[in-house]
Amino acid sequence: MEEKPGLSDQYRMSSPWPVFVALGLALSEIGVFIGLFPVAVFGLILFGGSIAGILTESGYATRPWPTLVGVGVLLVLLAALVAVLQLPTSAFTLANVGEGPLFTRLVAVVVAGAVMVAMGGAGSVVEQTKV
Repeated sequence: MEEKPGLSDQYRMSSPWPVFVALGLALSEIGVFIGLFPVAVFGLILFGGSIAGILTESGYATRPWPTLVGVGVLLVLLAALVAVLQLPTSAFTLANVGEGPLFTRLVAVVVAGAVMVAMGGAGSVVEQTKV
């Protein structure tokens, strides 16, 4: 009797990352489009982290940290671009975070991007100190 019936070393194991990519994308859409700030931030972080994980696992990246920083910077730049193109300059104050729906959603995207940049930077620093 085999310990793992039906499995052998010649078959690739399945990856958990596609589930997390889909869950992160769904949560970020729900959070951003409905305006739920914590859900949007968590969903975007989960989505960006899953992208970094899947690229690292598949061999396109050697470490997940630069990819995580790249996704975070991309989110911050896209949110800033939309803010500059769609909002008046008088709307760029912290007092307006809860007031306008578009500004609040853009702040959620910027916060998620900033957290990803911080996580990627911290991961790189920790990884370098261990070596």
